[in-house]
Amino acid sequence: MSDVPRTVALTAVTLCAFAGNSLLCRLALAPPAAPASIDALSFTALRIASGAAVLLLLTRPWRAASGARWSPRSALALAAYAVCFSLAYVTLPAGVGALLLFGAVQVTMLGAARLAGERLSAAQMVGLVAAIAGFVVLVAPGLSAPDPGGAALMLAAGVGWGLYSLFGRGLRKPAAANACNFALATPLVALAFLAQAGAAHADPRGAALALVSGTLTSGLGYVAWYAALRGLTATSASIVQLAVPILAAFGGVLFLDERPTLRLALASVLTLGGVALATVRCRARE
Repeated sequence: MSDVPRTVALTAVTLCAFAGNSLLCRLALAPPAAPASIDALSFTALRIASGAAVLLLLTRPWRAASGARWSPRSALALAAYAVCFSLAYVTLPAGVGALLLFGAVQVTMLGAARLAGERLSAAQMVGLVAAIAGFVVLVAPGLSAPDPGGAALMLAAGVGWGLYSLFGRGLRKPAAANACNFALATPLVALAFLAQAGAAHADPRGAALALVSGTLTSGLGYVAWYAALRGLTATSASIVQLAVPILAAFGGVLFLDERPTLRLALASVLTLGGVALATVRCRARE
């Protein structure tokens, strides 16, 4: 029982860190009533490079006994997620972006399980359909619909993160593996940055936000998450992440002057409820 308060604290810190990534990115790229402090690819490059530095220092995966795994495909999925994530937040509100990201991650993982031959129960199918319906409600044309280009980019980011999560299943040393993947993703993101280097710009505020995102809410956030997982069941770990889009939406209202909409509320109920139903049923059968 003595570990319960520790698990609760670590879980709360992690969820705030994950939501914080959305808020920090949005603050840097589209702050309220101010020009952007940094461009999307410069933000991404600083985020991934600083995250790699922190994770490498903490885990030292180059040690022979570390058990870390250097995975080019994981690094590619991570780089794709990070680039699309930042580009999407040029136009998307924080809560909308987090909902699209989180829903796309879970749908990708459930879809991959189905393609791998896992049979989905009726409840899982209902959950999956509800989650997809939430996407449709959110991005359908209308006055409060998000930018379609930004929505497409965030869905792509979700697919990238979903694949990254699938590739990392069963790793003995997940924190060290993350360090390796961040290190491998850094030159990939740098290539994307160099492709638009002529349009790059960053002021001290934008660079600081990117570094905080990389070192704290990404690098240290992932370390805290893996520590929290020791005290969580698989079902609990899946369900608690439903709080991330909600936290991001509230943070957007508090810090970014974003307004919640009925469309976002309905889409949240459909997407998060559907994911919860599908995930609980899936974990119950494992």
